Amino acid sequence: MKLQDLKNTIESLSGVGPAAARQFARLGIFTVADLLQVFPRDYEDRTKKVSLAEFSVYPKVHTICKVTAHEWFGYGRMRNLKIAVTDGTATAWLIAFNRPFLQKSLPEGSIISVTGKFEIKYGQLQSSAFEAEKIADEGELSEYEEAAVPDSKVLSVYPLTEGLSQKNYRKAISQSLRQYAKALENDLPDHTIKERHLLTKSQAIQKIHEPETLQEAMQARQTLIYEELYNFEYKMLLRALRHRGKLPDDTETSYLENNGAAYFSTPDKNSDFEKSLSPLQLELYRRLPFELTADQMKVIQQMNEDIDKSATDRNSLINSPEKITGTPFSMQRLLQGDVGSGKTLTAFFICVRVINYGGQCAFLAPTELLARQHAENAAKLLEPLGIKVAFLTGNLKSKSRQPLLAALKEGTINLIIGTHALFSKGVEYKNLHLAVIDEQHRFGVAQRESIIDRGRISNGTKTHTPDVLMMSATPIPQTLALTVFGDLDISIIKTMPEGRKSVRTYLTVMGHENNVYEEVRKQLRQGHQAYFVYPRISEESGENTSDDKTLKSASEMFSFLNTQVYPEFTCALIHGKIDEDEQKQILDDFKTGKIQVLIATTVVEVGVDVANATCIVIEHADRFGLAELHQLRGRVGRSDLQSYCFLIYGKTISQDGIKRMKVLHETTDGFKIAEEDLKIRGPGEVTGTIQSGYLTLGIADLNRDKEILKIARYDALSNIRAEL
Repeated sequence: MKLQDLKNTIESLSGVGPAAARQFARLGIFTVADLLQVFPRDYEDRTKKVSLAEFSVYPKVHTICKVTAHEWFGYGRMRNLKIAVTDGTATAWLIAFNRPFLQKSLPEGSIISVTGKFEIKYGQLQSSAFEAEKIADEGELSEYEEAAVPDSKVLSVYPLTEGLSQKNYRKAISQSLRQYAKALENDLPDHTIKERHLLTKSQAIQKIHEPETLQEAMQARQTLIYEELYNFEYKMLLRALRHRGKLPDDTETSYLENNGAAYFSTPDKNSDFEKSLSPLQLELYRRLPFELTADQMKVIQQMNEDIDKSATDRNSLINSPEKITGTPFSMQRLLQGDVGSGKTLTAFFICVRVINYGGQCAFLAPTELLARQHAENAAKLLEPLGIKVAFLTGNLKSKSRQPLLAALKEGTINLIIGTHALFSKGVEYKNLHLAVIDEQHRFGVAQRESIIDRGRISNGTKTHTPDVLMMSATPIPQTLALTVFGDLDISIIKTMPEGRKSVRTYLTVMGHENNVYEEVRKQLRQGHQAYFVYPRISEESGENTSDDKTLKSASEMFSFLNTQVYPEFTCALIHGKIDEDEQKQILDDFKTGKIQVLIATTVVEVGVDVANATCIVIEHADRFGLAELHQLRGRVGRSDLQSYCFLIYGKTISQDGIKRMKVLHETTDGFKIAEEDLKIRGPGEVTGTIQSGYLTLGIADLNRDKEILKIARYDALSNIRAEL
């Protein structure tokens, strides 16, 4: 029987009655399987005898003592027992708060075992957190010099709830192990267990709960970590096989070893790359006023191959289904690269390839600002090629919306760019062949599936999923690339456009803002522009629940900066509650230089690209996440001009806040920042899967268990290939 199939209720165990069952239920434990899959959070090693004299050397004393006296202190209900004990190395007092019954169970002259944490208090060695059991009613310590202390073993420590003790928890575990552990079947293939020197499932469950040594507990834990990651990777690889018709090649994941440094070769710009382009792609390439980077060209070539195979299978599914012998292939790719590396342009090239095949493309962005910027750039680049580009958001008025939706359904729109409206009710596509999802972590799994569903086609037996390109401006840490995105091909753009300089980042504690304002003034006088970013719109806006009265708002600081700091420059305020048309006008004026200082909330985090902006000041920077700060910093440094980021943080900054500030100060490398962000926030928040159940790990930890993850993925890949 598999562990997960043990559906027997917790009350089926001897000694677990209705009251205990309710206590376990508060911990989410209802069945025997639930109980055995809640692993110890720690272990207490009682295999070594620790004398009273060694109380300061070890966490706990574990020894055999003789009771020498009883005393009482306090009066009435506050009366408590003190028990004097000695083990021959020292004398101590056991302070038995609310345990008067110990007077009879641990009588004077008895020999007892004592386990507890001791300290010097009021000039005496004492413990109020102890366990004690009688060994004999009388006797001498010399008789027990060579004897082991009772209960000398490794004890598991579990998460508890009110009314549930470690002792009762362990009894339930022991009962379940005696009844079920030996019959548990392996989840891993037998040959893998042997090759990797792992424990069987029965052994691992037994030893993680009741190990004889800490080494046994560690071996069991390593086995179960491997098993969890193996099972996760196995499922992800099967998903890849289902929607791509093939498993990843070793070369497709080799970038993980060094974050892509050796993964990309530089194509011959004048021959190989141009030959790989479709007619419309070639026309777009020759119209560009700048050269693509080597990484951009390599990624375009990779995706062109995917699009060609996908288009062939899609057409065969419709016209000649007998030609398809396996699962129809579709591109499922994650494109990651730092802010400003040119991902969007690369995505436009792939859209053009799809349009060459007669397919439609949907380009999904999380905010109207970003969607509008993409739409404007696409119109400039693609409409001269005869490509029809449309822009759709939820704010589009009905008068304009209906003709647009009709054109989309008829297929006269080739590329539609917008927000969540792209998969809203009433939006239909004639032939959605490619979905591009920008800032993919801002969309839930269900939202991503909603846009993908609009392009699925089927002939009754086989289904073709539209090509999907997900993009991330903050690179995904390699552990997440192998888990959450383990069923995707991954492309990386590491090289930045020629001439870009790293943004210099400075840290300033609140109270010294004037120094920052003066540095910004120097840039403004040179004809450059600046952003000032704040965590809330106004004091009354309610978007921040902090009681900190010193928390600045964008509205308040707009008034201050405009009238008292930079009266000689034109300042403007922008935030999410401003009308969309007004936002557009403000950003247009900022882009054209009519506005020199833009005061904002995080509405400018994405979708704002102004080459002349060389400064960004983020006040209360400790209130922002690491990825968010990195994105905001990416608003500057978008030309060959030297740019600057000033992070102003509060005097009461948290430890996580300090970590974020240090990371931003030390590096502009998005890959390093992504790894640190994973450590600080965890995988769910980084990937946008925290509420989806998409990445739910129990005993494994993606930061700690990176190497085990790689081995587990390799084994899962090898075993699936052997099964095919």
